Amino acid sequence: MDSTCDILISGGGIAGMTAAAAFGTAGFNVICVDPTPPVTDGAADGADLRSTAMLQPARTLLERAGLWDALAPHAAPLQIMRIIDAGGSEPEPRVTREFDASEISDQPFGWNFPNWLLRREMLERLHALDTVDFRAGVGTARLFTRESGAKVTLSDGTRIAAKLVIAADGRGSPMRTAADIGVNTQRYGQKALVFAVTHEVAHNNVSTEVHRTGGPFTLVPLPDREGKPCSAVVWMDDGPKAQARMEMDVAAFEAEASARSTHHFGPLKLVSQRQVWPIITQHAERLSAERVALIAEAAHVMPPIGAQGLNMSLSDIATLLDLAIKRPEGLGDAKMLEAYHKARYGDITLRVRGIDLLNRASQASSTLARDARAAGLSALYGAAPVRKMLMQMGLGMR
Repeated sequence: MDSTCDILISGGGIAGMTAAAAFGTAGFNVICVDPTPPVTDGAADGADLRSTAMLQPARTLLERAGLWDALAPHAAPLQIMRIIDAGGSEPEPRVTREFDASEISDQPFGWNFPNWLLRREMLERLHALDTVDFRAGVGTARLFTRESGAKVTLSDGTRIAAKLVIAADGRGSPMRTAADIGVNTQRYGQKALVFAVTHEVAHNNVSTEVHRTGGPFTLVPLPDREGKPCSAVVWMDDGPKAQARMEMDVAAFEAEASARSTHHFGPLKLVSQRQVWPIITQHAERLSAERVALIAEAAHVMPPIGAQGLNMSLSDIATLLDLAIKRPEGLGDAKMLEAYHKARYGDITLRVRGIDLLNRASQASSTLARDARAAGLSALYGAAPVRKMLMQMGLGMR
């Protein structure tokens, strides 16, 4: 073998780098590979312009990974989640409800960060850890496992021997395929436009989700930009409509985005490039195979509703980390991986189904379906115990 390690992580996205930092900080010898070098400048070509809301439980893992102190100065707190139903005959608010974190906690629901900035700070942390070897520009190509360990061949021909392989290599995961784990996929005909805007009305750390048809239009707080309030936007709609908006000139796009937001924050001004992403639901049939554990989008993909995607990924990492620390001598063995599957599979299945239902409701186009959605929002909000339970479930607190 050209190299040996405790853990080989296939995939150096946000989840993969977080896993590398967490296991490296805990003293495990980690090699993390990704075929695409991370882009750490928001203005550079190829930068990931999406943002990620790190919910309360995520902070604990980020602290364990030695990442939180570097990220905290860039955090935009999410104190209130506002949902607006604009499903009437005109695109204007008809039902507005706010879910306040103070009802269940003395902390905000979470903190929002630009994805490119997360990559920048995480890469710096990995470079500071002598237990982590981060290799950009190289991916995983072949996998061979036995009960005693795994051997992985990289795209540059290097061979790695590891006790555990963590597949954090995306929805088309090559390591999941190599481990012969199947997936179930649901397509919606939707795409998500992601971009950043400034606006005249302050967001006051409120995440706002506007429902009409096609999917939600979500504005998530970012730190001010050039003295103006700034938000990251995820605009979900039917695929052809989303693609057409990619081609609009800036003025026309800003006008349509402002109207879709019901002008809640005033006129929206585009301050980033636009990117488009397909929307699917996908989950692996199992979370583990011999010497292999699936995390993040290799294990589960969901529409970007309720900030569940990456936060579920961080729960995957925290569960694996706890199991590894509890039995370091059993790292990657069948007992550990079966315990991981049992600990995470039920929660993942529940959340995948829940987000699927919410997304289908957000797509409603008929008047009757949109009226039912508005009535359901009012009913859920009106019952305080139910409202608090939903907020706790969203954070993964129950």
